[in-house]
Amino acid sequence: MKTFIIGISGVTNGGKTTLAKNLQKHLPNCSIICQDDFFKPESEIETDKNGFLQYDVLEALNMEKMMSAISSWKENARCSVVSTDWESAEEIAILIIEGFLLFNYKPLDTMWNRSYFLTVPYEECKRRRSTRVYEPPDSPGYFDGHVWPMYLKHRQEMQDITWEVVYLDGTKSKEDLFLQVYEDLIQQLAKQKWSPSLSGQQRGRPKGGRKTAV
Repeated sequence: MKTFIIGISGVTNGGKTTLAKNLQKHLPNCSIICQDDFFKPESEIETDKNGFLQYDVLEALNMEKMMSAISSWKENARCSVVSTDWESAEEIAILIIEGFLLFNYKPLDTMWNRSYFLTVPYEECKRRRSTRVYEPPDSPGYFDGHVWPMYLKHRQEMQDITWEVVYLDGTKSKEDLFLQVYEDLIQQLAKQKWSPSLSGQQRGRPKGGRKTAV
């Protein structure tokens, strides 16, 4: 059983979850693991000198549990193969892992078949963040005092990455982002001899889609 693992990371409120779910609808035998599902309880989250809960760090996540979930998916990949949309679909299972701190966790480094990173400018990111409801809620100054500085720190750490990461403009429309990544994935899968055979559709493109270069 062949597997293909996709990483979708990036800034908070950059569109990671939406992109992952849209891809899942169109890719065969595709599952999603969301890093946000592995946050530790609030009682285990550290607080800095300013009183900000340190959620935007790896220590706030139960990464061992997430790795176990990935291992379980690999072991049971054959059971997830139900699609008949692609030629030889029984030979491939696709996993999308989405989260804000994927490419800063060394044990994941060798897993990626394709990596994407969504970026959004400071002002737009702050605006989007202000429209979201979190539990616990963001305290006054939390974005500028913790969220954005941690994003910049983790982005800087990615300079040491040795594999290819495709950077995406998170200000694009959801449709444009989906088409850009979908067509790139079709090309990547084709290199490994996994070619789509989508009845009634143009090769490698959802019905009604338009070509967007990566």
